[in-house]
Amino acid sequence: ESRATVAADKEINIQWYIPSMAKQLNDTEAKVLLLYAYNTSSIRISDISSSSMFSGYLWIPLARIISLREKLSDLKEQIEISMQVSKNLSTSGHTSLQEQNETLKVIPSYTPKRSDAKVHLDSKIEEIAKRCLSEVKALLSVVPAPSSPLTEIPFDVTLQSIRNLRDMFDLANGCVISDGSLFDWIISLLH
Repeated sequence: ESRATVAADKEINIQWYIPSMAKQLNDTEAKVLLLYAYNTSSIRISDISSSSMFSGYLWIPLARIISLREKLSDLKEQIEISMQVSKNLSTSGHTSLQEQNETLKVIPSYTPKRSDAKVHLDSKIEEIAKRCLSEVKALLSVVPAPSSPLTEIPFDVTLQSIRNLRDMFDLANGCVISDGSLFDWIISLLH
């Protein structure tokens, strides 16, 4: 069966609707509509009445979305830099005496990119991540309540999970996030 007729076990689809930017009468801040639909088990398109399908929407201030996306992009870059530094430190001590005598040029070793590998965060990057995730939590919580800052990161941090989170706030494209700890955390916020 094709992907168009069957949804994976757990999947959330995020889309954004930006209404006309015509000035509103009461001069309130511009808001965008977050549209989401998710399933908690595999479903077929023919089973529209499935009890494992959910959907909803949230109105969110445009300025906060733009600001959060920039912060998440910065976080992703910090993690990529940290991963590159770690990789360089781990490979710099592995040159043989023959390689040192032949030339001083560095030949990068081949390691496949693992965007799904769990990332170790230093304290600075971890604090940035907690601030970003606290803001995500505040924006996505269906029941508005004073939100305390997160004391721990609620999902496994991988480069892919941070990319997915950043893409979630891409107003032009939206995203699809599949099963995993990030999926579980987002769903917990939308309940």
